[in-house]
Amino acid sequence: MKSLSVIELSNLYGITRQAIYKQVNKGNLSKNSDGKIDLSEAIRVFGEPSRNVNSSQTTETRKLSEVHLLEQQVYMLQKQLEQAHEREQFQREELKAKNDQLHVKDEQIEAIQRLLEAPKAYTTSSIDPKLDIATDTRSKSES
Repeated sequence: MKSLSVIELSNLYGITRQAIYKQVNKGNLSKNSDGKIDLSEAIRVFGEPSRNVNSSQTTETRKLSEVHLLEQQVYMLQKQLEQAHEREQFQREELKAKNDQLHVKDEQIEAIQRLLEAPKAYTTSSIDPKLDIATDTRSKSES
């Protein structure tokens, strides 16, 4: 017949390891030379294992751990969503500031262009460099 470790018997019957060791110490349950217990010995002492109890406990435990895991995921996703909203708000504010800067620069460029165009409208003639000759007013005898 199949031999099981104390932990395997504990899981199979849904009892503590201490309860199994207590039965071994009392002499009600015997171990093999490899430290394992025959299933037939366990059935003689504890009766037929009821898998339904274990499976329902395991199912309940599994459901609770799954719920806990899902709650953690929801929490993490909420935090990520908050961070994304904060990033988006920050980027919108930066974009608005950049647009404001561009608007100010456009206004400055337009003002400079108006100033550069203004003198052209008032000039009537061009200056001929040949006519603008510097003359020495001192007499030649003084030199």
